[in-house]
Amino acid sequence: MDINIFEAIMMICFGASWPMSILKTIKVKNPTGRSIGFLVLIEIGYLSGIIFKLQHFDWGIILYILNAVMVATDLILVLYYRHRLLKK
Repeated sequence: MDINIFEAIMMICFGASWPMSILKTIKVKNPTGRSIGFLVLIEIGYLSGIIFKLQHFDWGIILYILNAVMVATDLILVLYYRHRLLKK
């Protein structure tokens, strides 16, 4: 099956923002104002997309996996820096 071009464009546009968010989290090292709930909801959405793509395979699954990994990375960083702030 071929990937839907509009879905691919949407996933690329969404995915373009996560590296910037990750870099900002690493640079600032302060997760104040970052919503864990928001990141978890986004992650659930990407994981649901992956499950759907496993059932109805097309190569768009790669974009879902890449985005899910980036969101998970950002979530882990936010949790890590929040834990460090609480220990101080």
